[in-house]
Amino acid sequence: MRWLVAAMLLGGSAMASTPHIFSLQIENALIYDGLGGEPFRGFVLVDGDRIVGVGRGEPVNLARNRIDAKGMAVAPGFINMLSWSTESLIADGRAVSDIKQGVTLEVMGEGESMGPLSPALKDYALKQQSDIKYPITWTTLGEYLAMLEGRGIAPNVASFVGAATVRENVLGFDDVDPNPEQLDAMRKLVREAMNEGALGVGSSLIYAPASYAETPELIALATESAKCGGMYISHMRSEGDRLVEAVDELIEIARASGGPAEIYHLKQAGQANWGKLDTVIARVEAARAKGIRITADMYNYTAGATGLDAAMPTWVQAGGYDKWAERLRDPATRARVIAEMKQPGKDWENLRLATGSADRVLFLGFKNPKLKPLTGKTLAEVAKARGTSPEDTIVDLVIEDGSRVSTAYFLMDEANVRRQVGLPWMAFGSDAEGQAPEGVFLQSSTHPRAYGNVARLLGKYVRDEKATTLPDAIRRLTSFPADNLGLKDRGRLQAGAFADIVVFDPAGLGDRATYAKPQVFSTGVAHVFVNGVQVLKDGEPTGAKAGRFVKGPGAGRCS
Repeated sequence: MRWLVAAMLLGGSAMASTPHIFSLQIENALIYDGLGGEPFRGFVLVDGDRIVGVGRGEPVNLARNRIDAKGMAVAPGFINMLSWSTESLIADGRAVSDIKQGVTLEVMGEGESMGPLSPALKDYALKQQSDIKYPITWTTLGEYLAMLEGRGIAPNVASFVGAATVRENVLGFDDVDPNPEQLDAMRKLVREAMNEGALGVGSSLIYAPASYAETPELIALATESAKCGGMYISHMRSEGDRLVEAVDELIEIARASGGPAEIYHLKQAGQANWGKLDTVIARVEAARAKGIRITADMYNYTAGATGLDAAMPTWVQAGGYDKWAERLRDPATRARVIAEMKQPGKDWENLRLATGSADRVLFLGFKNPKLKPLTGKTLAEVAKARGTSPEDTIVDLVIEDGSRVSTAYFLMDEANVRRQVGLPWMAFGSDAEGQAPEGVFLQSSTHPRAYGNVARLLGKYVRDEKATTLPDAIRRLTSFPADNLGLKDRGRLQAGAFADIVVFDPAGLGDRATYAKPQVFSTGVAHVFVNGVQVLKDGEPTGAKAGRFVKGPGAGRCS
């Protein structure tokens, strides 16, 4: 009977004299199909880049490559809903830190995307490059993603078009509102990106110039995305003091645009805001009950990572980095900025203050070689060594480094993180790049989430602390985000789906990266396949370049 099913899946006959030989069979496995049901013992059959069958019991023994997964779990490849592999994949297409956790799709585009790029934006982007240097040979977002596929990458890639990037193309970096003609030009850029395969529009509203966008502007862009089957996804205007108001804004954007919306890396930043989780959950679930598709994603740590721009008012950052630094060099402006940095932000997110103390701010990376020895030190340590206040130190470092300075902020409550893991509408994203502890990546540090976000979820929170079940966690790493993104042939083990597959040991899965030593690989993943090609074998990268540009539902139909 199993042979009959396999033959029929390929349009053949059980009576054929020469049976079809599949390209891959994973057998004797505990199968998690990605849909949330209980696992079962069985096998997965792959032919080329597609799954052609999933069966129970003994295998059919008709494949060139057979993997005995006894004692292992098999699941669809995991989806990283917030990846910053935009530049790291240019330097190293293997994305080893993610592949070794079973990630097969990197979703990018948090506010800023790698296209579209006007000539002025290309020049600006070249000047802002840090450790990783590369020519910008593309103009549109689709051209960038096609470039990655053409260069050869291990994981699949997809992206939202950045609302800030769209704004910068038309309005530059200043705090201005678009006139009707400019807003039409921004809408057009969204439609063009959606037609190329963007997943929707992504915003990052605590950062300048994204923070200058008012709600009607965001609704206009989200409406264009929704017409093309896309999603609005947002690093909201506040994750701390105005968290609930920010959730309300996101829900209103979804309601008014007619499309779904997702909250990037849901958190409650600052101890004074830890008690707001109940209200946030109630707001989201009330909207969902009304038929508004609201979801969220998260990383599984109590510290975020961003830049020192999140410690300064956004008005001083208008016009881009050069104007920002120029203003900071003016004594009167500097004094005003430092005074505001010591108070809760009235219309901006003061992450430094939200940490509670300067020893809860950790430096991860610098652009200036002279400052790189400060990597891994806290703001308190650097301020003490320099004999300056924390605020003065922040201002000085932004000027000296020529960048916003990569920084981790310890902000969240462990109990809230654990509770969020169990929410049925929660997906997961590292908010980090896929990299390896070698070459150019050793020039800076990183957040441990780059090496451990998925493994920490499935090891610490699921297996050890039972914050949710393994079938449901896998669902929310696979079919749930795939369906939210409109990717119907990804995120599940079933006939016809692309063969993105991970084979792992549930008992051995775990994160090993720490804040002190973040560039340490996770354990427990044995094999990973992307589009039917093995990119990880016995825990080690194969070097295969199987990744593709995965296009959203509006591709080719949203001009």
